[in-house]
Amino acid sequence: MIRGAAVAAALIALGIAPFGRLSAQMGFSPGAAALQARLEQRLLAMADTANARLVTRELSARPHMAGTPAQADTRDYVIAKLQSWGLETWVKEYEVYLPQPEVVSAWLYRRRDAPAQRLNLTEPPVTGDPTTMGPQVPSFNAYSGDGDVTAPVVYVNYGLPKDYRVLDSLGVSVRGKIALARYGYSFRGIKAREAERREAVGLILYSDPQDDGYFHGDIYPRGPMRPPGSIQRGSILNRNGDPTTPGYPSVAGAPRVPEESLALARIPVVPIGYGNAQQFIERLGGPPAPDGWQGGLPLHYHVGPGPARARLRVRTQRGARAFHPIWNTFAIIRGSTHPDEWVMVGAHRDAWSPGAADNVSGTVTVLETARAFAELARQGIRPARTLVFVTWDAEEWGLIGSTEWVEEQEDSVRAHIVAYINEDDVASGLRFAGAGSPSIKPFLREVTRSVPDPGGVGTIYDSWLATASGDTLGLRLENLGGGSDFTPFSHHIGVPAGSLALGGPSGVYHSMYDSYEWMSRFGDPEFREHRAVAQMVTLALARLANAEILPLDYQAFGMEMMMLAAQVDIGIAARRWNISTTALWQALVDFTYAGETFRTVRDSALSAGIDPARAAQANHWLMQVERRLTRPQGLVGRPWSRSLLFASDVDNGYSTIAYPSVAEAIRYADAPTTERELRDLVDHIHLARDAVERATAVLR
Repeated sequence: MIRGAAVAAALIALGIAPFGRLSAQMGFSPGAAALQARLEQRLLAMADTANARLVTRELSARPHMAGTPAQADTRDYVIAKLQSWGLETWVKEYEVYLPQPEVVSAWLYRRRDAPAQRLNLTEPPVTGDPTTMGPQVPSFNAYSGDGDVTAPVVYVNYGLPKDYRVLDSLGVSVRGKIALARYGYSFRGIKAREAERREAVGLILYSDPQDDGYFHGDIYPRGPMRPPGSIQRGSILNRNGDPTTPGYPSVAGAPRVPEESLALARIPVVPIGYGNAQQFIERLGGPPAPDGWQGGLPLHYHVGPGPARARLRVRTQRGARAFHPIWNTFAIIRGSTHPDEWVMVGAHRDAWSPGAADNVSGTVTVLETARAFAELARQGIRPARTLVFVTWDAEEWGLIGSTEWVEEQEDSVRAHIVAYINEDDVASGLRFAGAGSPSIKPFLREVTRSVPDPGGVGTIYDSWLATASGDTLGLRLENLGGGSDFTPFSHHIGVPAGSLALGGPSGVYHSMYDSYEWMSRFGDPEFREHRAVAQMVTLALARLANAEILPLDYQAFGMEMMMLAAQVDIGIAARRWNISTTALWQALVDFTYAGETFRTVRDSALSAGIDPARAAQANHWLMQVERRLTRPQGLVGRPWSRSLLFASDVDNGYSTIAYPSVAEAIRYADAPTTERELRDLVDHIHLARDAVERATAVLR
């Protein structure tokens, strides 16, 4: 049996070095690589800080929440830009369930006999930041339950399942109480779910200064961090897409789940700033906060319950009034050689606020990339594969625009999309951050070697390596969990996906202070990071579109999946089960060997000058590899999530869980399901290996 501790030895036995530098132009023959290098120099020169600044200022001029006239204006702006560059465009509209708030209020009762103090849920305006002085999106949590409740407050730390276990050990219950949880360490919808499961009657969410406030630097407007009156809005929907059409698109005539049957929160959930949160926390008694529960406010935290009480009142739209139109925008440059193979880049266009960082920065990246390729197209230079540039709507409510489109176009997505690049909150600092499917990570890493660092020293790769003290083992690209528009592509269909970003200190997430003024003072004053991110994405698209053999690395893929399989062994051992993982390890070794063989054969074929027909056949099989690691029925209890390799953690929402069908069975102590899911996982790895071997066979 091969175990995690023996992974390195197994790789060496296969002749596979765990970390090796890739060729600069993976997937290109020598002649094509030379042409590609010249093309890339032209593309790099096209990215422009002035244009990025202009578009940021105009798109973040006011809040533009999905389902509002302001968001319709962003649709028209983006389409007008794309058309001005000569691109073919269209808009896809869906009518979806977006119940906007009518009443959101909160009160504090300092003592049982004291009158209620109504809390201010409007973010204070900032002198010199005009967008903070205009209309605001109400401070609310989308898909909150309606209600009017009054109860003692219990502080629940981050509101995770493990936090409630700590409360149980202290003899403190939230039943009949209002839970007070700080943002962080999970998707906010998980916090609402856990509070409701434990029979809390309401939930208050706040951003603690220890997480993104003065604990980390000066607060806005003096610095980039969150001030006490800043409120993080956001959805608490624990699924992807329109909740009235689960698993199928919200097209005209589609059956709708009745409103009373929707899987939504039933308790009122209200976000507040830490200035208001302090008024509750300083009036809580009960046990002192356990280790790890103390936040950054200048007082010692207690958990309660009470004596502070809260009243929450929420009323949102219901019935037909709760349905609103959303609009995805598209532009296309049709491929000259492989028009039926699509490379797509997307970013969500909606925001809870002016959204200069989240996600005007992503929209700017899509537009700058489109502008560069449009200029080449005007000069008669088109990519070999089709490029599609998308801005999604209603991502903030629950990945709705991208999910509805992928559900409607599932057959086309499965048949045509080679890879998807997602850009979400991508340009607010100098620290490189990337994520992707394991097959695309070496490719993304290689892109960073070719883009100048906006800090002025070498390339982005050089700067990234310096942050790791020169240790290449520290150059981590994350796996894809949840929380953005890559999800329907990677987790629902099995399309390789990735993202490239630059970030830094920020405390304005989902608040009115995510503005052009904040961005131009703290996030990216010279808009050099915007330019650098656009350059990275432009090169990524150019290489994906023009490579003779798709730059997907299934040797690296297999190696990473072997490393992650060690966690399966650890989980089984912790349960003290007699369940063998020998078949899983052998399947992964065989897959990794197939990936290494393909790489050797591919490089030889490219060096000799590859026949285009054989390359097309190989690419067909490469596109099947990760599709074969999904299954139609999805995960146990989560039919929409079909990937057997990665999913968002059901108890976190954002973070990644590897081998989710197996890992969740282990988590819930279900040995029979663990064995069954292991067998099915092994079968799918064999199917994926077969696709790699077929790609190899056509190149020999």
